[in-house]
Amino acid sequence: MNKDIILAGVGGQGILTIATVIGTAALLEGLQLKQAEVHGMSQRGGEVQSHLRISSNAISSDLIPEGKADLIISIEPMESLRYVHMLNKKKGWLVTSMNPFINISDYPPIEDVLQAIWDIPRNVSIDAEKVAKEQGSVKAANIVVLGAASPYLGISYESLEKAIESIFARKCKEIVKLNLKALAAGKNYADKRT
Repeated sequence: MNKDIILAGVGGQGILTIATVIGTAALLEGLQLKQAEVHGMSQRGGEVQSHLRISSNAISSDLIPEGKADLIISIEPMESLRYVHMLNKKKGWLVTSMNPFINISDYPPIEDVLQAIWDIPRNVSIDAEKVAKEQGSVKAANIVVLGAASPYLGISYESLEKAIESIFARKCKEIVKLNLKALAAGKNYADKRT
């Protein structure tokens, strides 16, 4: 098993939480894991991206070559397009929230951004904020996107659930429950689309 994943968004959207959940789930399954440096964390609203490589074999580099990513997971639609050149054109999936984080004056019309995403052959776009709010909190939008990406990770859904339980256990049972509901809602959305 080999999966090369690009995580993208802006600071404060929960990209690092997604990376932690995926990484924890991969380790629960006995897989190897390498993650490249994350950029833009120091500034809320700044670009955040990470390369996450998972394999059942040894991984020599933490960087994903251009055109080789199996999956792009993004919490911000324009940020997903920033890395589309990294996607494997024959089999790669793009999973993104449709909710823009407009932090620049010349942000293109959201309709144009979404159309560019929909033109990619294998994509799942989700109104993550709406779905998260329906589960109990818009703050779980990142986990909704993770749930929508779960069918393409090569990691069992049960391992993702265990990872969420482990990571959020120190907060409270309600936070664990919220994130599990958000994960399930995202997965259900993706399952209906594919």
